[in-house]
Amino acid sequence: MKNVLVDSNVILDIVTEDANWFEWSSNKVSECAKQNILGINSIIYAEVSIGFERIEELEAALPISFFRRFDLPWEAAFLAGIFGNIAKEVGINALLYLIFTLALMLS
Repeated sequence: MKNVLVDSNVILDIVTEDANWFEWSSNKVSECAKQNILGINSIIYAEVSIGFERIEELEAALPISFFRRFDLPWEAAFLAGIFGNIAKEVGINALLYLIFTLALMLS
């Protein structure tokens, strides 16, 4: 099984039951979980945490039994900074594509 990093936007689609993206995100996570080990890192944890008032609620939404905790490689942190600059230049849709590509490369 491969490790797959799940982006915070996909998780937020699910936990907020987003009208436009809930079904797609839920299906992709379910499909991926059948053959891979899903996980998050500290940045994703922080991004998702914004929607919660208590850490216990966040932990319930991100159970370790489903979303393992992956270390963040220093190279990935550097690329996240670069992607932040790219987002300013090209817009968020292009950035999301790049993030998805990075997640596949790191898995």
